[in-house]
Amino acid sequence: MPNTKSAIRRTKRTKSQTLVNKIRKSKYRSVVKQMNAYIVSGKTNEAKKFLPQFYSQLMKIAKTGVISKKTASRKISRITKKINSLKK
Repeated sequence: MPNTKSAIRRTKRTKSQTLVNKIRKSKYRSVVKQMNAYIVSGKTNEAKKFLPQFYSQLMKIAKTGVISKKTASRKISRITKKINSLKK
């Protein structure tokens, strides 16, 4: 239990920030699952159309610090590589 005023404020801030991070993390997971669903089902056209939105969402999430920028870049690179290999 926090004793000082600053500690009380900090716990309130931590609770609200945790909620925001959970929401952002769920957006990250849903975007990745949607893209993987397109790839697994072989819908290359839909995957290509969704790719700019995928990039945008991942970089927004990385910018806020929920995932690191390197993780987002790695995910983008691997997904792009998979999509390019599907069209051949």
